[in-house]
Amino acid sequence: MAITARTVLFHEIGGPDVLTIERTELPEPGPDQVLVKVETLGLNRAEAMLRSGTYFYRPTLPGSRNGYEAAGEVTAVGADVTAFAPGDPVLSAADFHLSTHGVYGDHVLLPQTSLVPRPAGVDAVTGAAVWLTYTTAYGALVERGRMAAGDHVLITGASSGVGTAAIQVARRAGAVPIATTRTEAKRQALLDLGAEHVIVSGQEDVAKETRRLTGGRGAGIVLDAIGGSHFRELGAAAATDGMLISYGWLSERPTELPMEWPLTVHGYSNFALMESADGRRRAVHYIGSGLADGTLRPVIGEVFDGLERIVDAHRLMESNEHMGKIVVRI
Repeated sequence: MAITARTVLFHEIGGPDVLTIERTELPEPGPDQVLVKVETLGLNRAEAMLRSGTYFYRPTLPGSRNGYEAAGEVTAVGADVTAFAPGDPVLSAADFHLSTHGVYGDHVLLPQTSLVPRPAGVDAVTGAAVWLTYTTAYGALVERGRMAAGDHVLITGASSGVGTAAIQVARRAGAVPIATTRTEAKRQALLDLGAEHVIVSGQEDVAKETRRLTGGRGAGIVLDAIGGSHFRELGAAAATDGMLISYGWLSERPTELPMEWPLTVHGYSNFALMESADGRRRAVHYIGSGLADGTLRPVIGEVFDGLERIVDAHRLMESNEHMGKIVVRI
């Protein structure tokens, strides 16, 4: 039976105020589709970039959807769906085009390959805060970076959702996380979270401090959220034959390559992990085991109650005043 959902859409590029809540008709699930009642949403910087026209692809307008990350419960499944059944708690796998399948709404219809089981015992708020942040950190550092015990890992934008996750992922591997943040205000919180060292980029030279903290060697892995000319400057912070992994574009400027060769540079996209069933399986196991043993503890900056608070949530995300993940409870 078709249902009427409350869905967040936008019809033009702009600030948070372009987001509107509208009634949309969702048909019965097709053969490979799953209908999910959304309980919580986790916000990601990519969604603000899509809305403002600065993401790596443009939104489909008018009537673009938005949102990668949701936790909810299956309410109906299509004829060929075997992985899920009504009542199953699930997370969106964030492996889709935002304009087409964005999950901002109280119900969403997704292909079964765009869902993963919610780890046992994980509540909806925690569920909305874990998937994209931890799979990005795990995929970039463990699967792509082959991070090992003792490696020095420089993490830029470390107070973000992915940044806080990366600190814990590094610690879990026995690596040494070095975090950067723009101001002194978040230093102690990052140390409490598990960063071995914190560099305040507004006051200190990141490359020089990294080399000092690593005995002159530099970081074996650099995980960067910023891009632009900042990425070029990080070459001086990397060890000889080190690896620079770019996963974000917070500067909104073209990413410039460093010249401190030899270096390996990766442009990491989480689709590399999410595109296969085996990659999704490994990610589910990694996150579930980390939550169970306490080595992964998502940092939740603020929880907004009600879908109508989505504009306020986007405003907070763009203020950069929070630390960790912003969650909206439907």
